[in-house]
Amino acid sequence: MSLKRKMFFATGAAIAAGLVTRKALHRQRYFDLNEKICVIAGGSRGLGLAIARVLAAKGARLALLARDEEELRRAQAELRNRGTDVFIKTCDISDKSQVDQAIAAVRDQFGHIDCLLNVAGMISVGPHETMSLEDYEHALSAHFYGPLHTMLAVLPEFEGRRSGRIVNVSSIGGKVAAPHLVPYSASKFALVGLSEGLRSEVAKYNVFVTTVCPGLMQTGSPRHASFKGDAEKEYSWFATADNIPGVSISPAAMAKHIVRAMQFGEPELIYPLSASLGSRLNGLFPGFTAELSAMIEKILPRGRAREAVKGMNLKSTHVPRFIKSIDEQNAAAHNETASTR
Repeated sequence: MSLKRKMFFATGAAIAAGLVTRKALHRQRYFDLNEKICVIAGGSRGLGLAIARVLAAKGARLALLARDEEELRRAQAELRNRGTDVFIKTCDISDKSQVDQAIAAVRDQFGHIDCLLNVAGMISVGPHETMSLEDYEHALSAHFYGPLHTMLAVLPEFEGRRSGRIVNVSSIGGKVAAPHLVPYSASKFALVGLSEGLRSEVAKYNVFVTTVCPGLMQTGSPRHASFKGDAEKEYSWFATADNIPGVSISPAAMAKHIVRAMQFGEPELIYPLSASLGSRLNGLFPGFTAELSAMIEKILPRGRAREAVKGMNLKSTHVPRFIKSIDEQNAAAHNETASTR
């Protein structure tokens, strides 16, 4: 047999062995969610609520943490109507003392915790010239220190019991930096590093951390984002991109993929395909994606106003009517309306 044929067969055997090993690990790591206690930070609306619905369908018992009590009560009522045991607690995860109190309250309610999902987040949109140091601090508080606080609160229990699942929802913006979203992207990159680093250290305790980087999603969340510069135009491009059919995806679809990745202890989930391809392209050709981002930045709004305006307070005439309709439907479906926060 020639050397080339030997190498071909050896490579095929190695791939086959890898696939068999992966399948065996999948079976070994599978995590049955029935009656498991799952804490969702940011579980009152948007993707967090979509994940809660999927977990509820699998028989999990839920603890939802969020800042807005009204949103939490609406989410709790919906999930209880589905027959789910739901505990709610107002909590700003950027405040470690609030996190410690909330996790203690969950343990008082359920006795223990099996899963933690960090979904809470915030977005500030605008040119970097309009961003202050506080904007970066707030983004890091929400996307880095917040998940760090919740993980530190549950890891001793998970490690001691040698069982647990953690999901950290970053963003494709944590893999590929985007113009006019610098504080957001920087903080999401930080979360990716934190999540991947902790996974490597806690796997020995049978605790698996999954890093999730979703692409654009149709949650209706632009109304909760903050906009600077030419706020009306910034809101327009952001809300439009968030709701383009065929480009953005539904939170329900994303939630199913996230829960499955958590159950099998996957290290990473980048979804949909457009996000995965974007991440791979940036990894292979960072210069190309940097040039592309610079080209995109040239067509974005040029405003310089430094005062932040919530999307819910903007009535942009630049958003296409059909996009507005989609956004309103998504907001209503994912508990994004009727909030003043």
